[in-house]
Amino acid sequence: MIRAAAAGVIGFILIFIESMIVMKLKGYATIEFGGLAPFINVWAMNFFFVFAILTQVNNWYMNKESLKEDNSF
Repeated sequence: MIRAAAAGVIGFILIFIESMIVMKLKGYATIEFGGLAPFINVWAMNFFFVFAILTQVNNWYMNKESLKEDNSF
């Protein structure tokens, strides 16, 4: 649940970071997303991207902890 909430917030922040990068590269002053639906599509794409990264970080952390407990290596 925390991963989903964090992914939602970070995905929303990524929209603005991506927009700033595009504005600087192309020399734009503003960006028009074309309505609410494309904005939500970009947010959803960022949400799943961040959620996948957070899932992998969580799995890595859990595996790292289990390796510390298992001293047979």
